[in-house]
Amino acid sequence: MATARTTGILLPLNCSRSAANLALHCLALVWLTLYCSAAHAVPAFARQTHQPCVACHIGAFGPQLTPFGRQFKLQGYTLEAGDDRKIPLSMMLVETFTHTQKAQAESPGGGFNRNDNVELEQASAFLAGRISDHLGIFAQATYSENGGKVGWDNVELRYARSNQIGSHAVVWGISLNNNPGVSDVYNTIPAWQYPYMSPDLAPSAPATPVLFGAMAGQVIGASAYAQLDDAWYAEAGGYRSLSPAFLRMVNTDFSGRVTGVAPYARIAYTRNVSNGNFEIGGVVLKMRRGLVGTNTAGDSESLPGPTDRFEDIGVDASYQYIGSGDHIVTVKALYVHEQERLDASFAAGSAERLHGTLRSLNLDASYWYKNTWGVTLGGFANNGSRDALLYPVTGSPTTNGGIAEFNWNPFGKTDSWAKPFANLRLGVQYTFYTRFAGAVRSIDGNDRRASDNNTLFVYGWTAL
Repeated sequence: MATARTTGILLPLNCSRSAANLALHCLALVWLTLYCSAAHAVPAFARQTHQPCVACHIGAFGPQLTPFGRQFKLQGYTLEAGDDRKIPLSMMLVETFTHTQKAQAESPGGGFNRNDNVELEQASAFLAGRISDHLGIFAQATYSENGGKVGWDNVELRYARSNQIGSHAVVWGISLNNNPGVSDVYNTIPAWQYPYMSPDLAPSAPATPVLFGAMAGQVIGASAYAQLDDAWYAEAGGYRSLSPAFLRMVNTDFSGRVTGVAPYARIAYTRNVSNGNFEIGGVVLKMRRGLVGTNTAGDSESLPGPTDRFEDIGVDASYQYIGSGDHIVTVKALYVHEQERLDASFAAGSAERLHGTLRSLNLDASYWYKNTWGVTLGGFANNGSRDALLYPVTGSPTTNGGIAEFNWNPFGKTDSWAKPFANLRLGVQYTFYTRFAGAVRSIDGNDRRASDNNTLFVYGWTAL
């Protein structure tokens, strides 16, 4: 996934859950029926640039970016057509249905069934667009029925400039954000990686490297970046923890305080090829984090003592064939190796070994016909060191499987009805597991199989 949420302090919803759920489901149905809108494409950007959604997004819908969309982001969301400036606001709804092959052992969330759940997974407000000639923002506030609270998600404030140095064109800038990888433009880093929409009421891999969202929303950081001749890209920065008190105000989980600054670096090379482009790159993220305890008020807080250390090194590649726009093909790959030194967990008796590793491989390929009908096939393989304390049932984090998805995006093209206000993505996604948490059978110590977690996910994704 990948979405983002608004700046500012956001408070929990205190109204009756049943009444709130009924009202929000009704709102979702009305919105889907009357407006047929969508998200991640952020219609505020389309209104600002006077461009259809296909100009920036593969499939007339975000978050996967075209070359034009990449440049729009790199230049700070500041491109503007005309002088009819408006407050850059957008809204989004995602209504979903989730079915697992076998009912889960317990409810996946308060008030939900063990299977066959209908959920308002996201209801969001975006502040996204140009602030000044060189300053832009992308931010989102989101309510999720699973949890019943409003909170922040990905937030980025970006300053950018363009210069000509001799015969070389340079775009450079600074990104202030709350999630390593949010600043990226290639849709290979986990912050914007496929699947772009996934169920939050179904089982998922029990362990992935920290780059896959372990710091999302819990930190604040800045990075400087530069692009040379639309080809070479480099970025480097660092992240620090936000206080548990602040994270409670914005309804974000606290997984432990990051010690000092967590460095992040990214490099990529893009080359235009016949009717498309190819990219290859790398990413590094290092983090030291302490364990979490609970104080007398029942709030999470950092524990004193040693820290766990994580070093993620990843390589990625992507290819886009765009041609005339009638037939579009994209292929993406990311491999991340994580080296762990678990001083804190080992000392606390929650890890069997002091040293460990995690590895993650993600692949996906998509085909779009006239940016309207799309099919995506993906595969994932997560594995790592065995540890009977970290993974108490099977002793292994290994989780492998694949995804097949079909999409219909009826709007967002140059000749679409009510552009850029009308946007809609309808999706049917099926996730299957060949191995889950290190096992094919008895993945929970009983009779549950890996295939019992196979998930059918149907969604309507809309924005205005």
